[in-house]
Amino acid sequence: MKRQFSEEDLIKNLSLYYLNRHLKKKPMESYHRKIDASLLHDREKYKKKSEILLLNSFMHHFPDVKFEDLTCESPDFIAKFNEKKIGIELTEVINHLEMKKAESSLNKIFRQAEIVLEEEDTTKYRGVYFLEFHSNIKLDTLESQQEVILSICKSIKKNKPSGWVKSLRKSRHRRNVFITHEYNMSLFDELCSEKILELIEKKNEKFPYYDTSVDECWLVIVSDMNSLASRYTFIQDKEHLKEVKSPFHKIFHLENLCGNMTSIK
Repeated sequence: MKRQFSEEDLIKNLSLYYLNRHLKKKPMESYHRKIDASLLHDREKYKKKSEILLLNSFMHHFPDVKFEDLTCESPDFIAKFNEKKIGIELTEVINHLEMKKAESSLNKIFRQAEIVLEEEDTTKYRGVYFLEFHSNIKLDTLESQQEVILSICKSIKKNKPSGWVKSLRKSRHRRNVFITHEYNMSLFDELCSEKILELIEKKNEKFPYYDTSVDECWLVIVSDMNSLASRYTFIQDKEHLKEVKSPFHKIFHLENLCGNMTSIK
């Protein structure tokens, strides 16, 4: 039985970011090695590595930030910036709650389909596959999930959509089979500013429990644009973000596809 989170999964995760030429590859690999060398459980290592990947765009905006403690909990990371010790709390804002559960199920299905294809012939099928599914796709039973896996494998083998797969696009990759969602942006996909403000309020409540040895504590709110549940095209009523009250010294909203960042405080 394959572990739920493996080093191979992480390589696949990182590989998707390699498709974006803006990845700060050298520091990212160094941070991943440090997390690997820690005493964290494999599940926590995977979580930390995924979190630091989300901060790639943040590093472009703050190239002088050097992460020192990658395995702390409250806040998520400790860094040095301008001779100050900075605590960085990272949180993701979910824009489509109804998509979160479906996306989680699909991600598990993707991993299973990858295993099937790699066990059959990694060399033949390796690549990054972007899939779009028919809107009436069903994932509620093991039988329906198995049908989707078969549809995915058949589509990739024939290099054309089949069954539940509506569209298929392939990008070259030299090592593994990686399956992910096709990214189709709606021009009217709004992120309500209230969701960001509610998230800040929840983090404000936890602020007294964060590491008090830091000089400043920053809150970085990320929209993971590679996630169906997190993506957006614009923030609705953005001016409301100026009204925020928080003990955090700085608050940013970041999207990790183009790297756009909004300074909230």
